[in-house]
Amino acid sequence: MQTHAIAWFEIPVTDFERARSFYNAILAFQMPDMQMGPNRMGFLPHQQGAGVGGAIVLGPGCTPSAQGTLAYLTAGDDLAVVLGRVGAAGGQVVVPKTAIAPDMGFYAVFQDTEGNRVGLHSMN
Repeated sequence: MQTHAIAWFEIPVTDFERARSFYNAILAFQMPDMQMGPNRMGFLPHQQGAGVGGAIVLGPGCTPSAQGTLAYLTAGDDLAVVLGRVGAAGGQVVVPKTAIAPDMGFYAVFQDTEGNRVGLHSMN
């Protein structure tokens, strides 16, 4: 059995700078980016080598969707802080902060500027 079900994830984008500005605003950080073959990738915050990472990606075959796989980003101590930035950054809250179960924390879902559904998770 593996420790983690996810090794890496990618969020497809059609306007890289718009998407980077959105994620920079809601996560309060400056996203580094890199050209990797035909894809431009913007890396989401994570501890390299110890955590599961992901990126926004612009390139062939990268088509945003509100119906595809749903990835949940770690939202720090209280996802309400990140969720509160979504509207001002151009996104839309789809599912508000919702309790999962005792000792499992909270989740929420938003639609980003590219049309992707993305989840958030926190323990508070």
